[in-house]
Amino acid sequence: MKIMGITLLMLGSMIAFSLGLDLFQGYTMREAWHNAISPFRVMEVAELFVLYFLLLLLIVNIGIQYFKKRKASN
Repeated sequence: MKIMGITLLMLGSMIAFSLGLDLFQGYTMREAWHNAISPFRVMEVAELFVLYFLLLLLIVNIGIQYFKKRKASN
């Protein structure tokens, strides 16, 4: 759970930093948000597959670790 929490905290921090820089440069919130997610709009199907596969592996790995700890504590 720590890994997932740290990952989400880092993701949130980097998105907030990116949005903050865009807002500081004079973009509207909509333009800043568009700039933050635009790299995902130009990805090919194979790149999206790899991205989703790696995210799935991360979630499965965290789930397995959680259930192992839960089983060991019983």
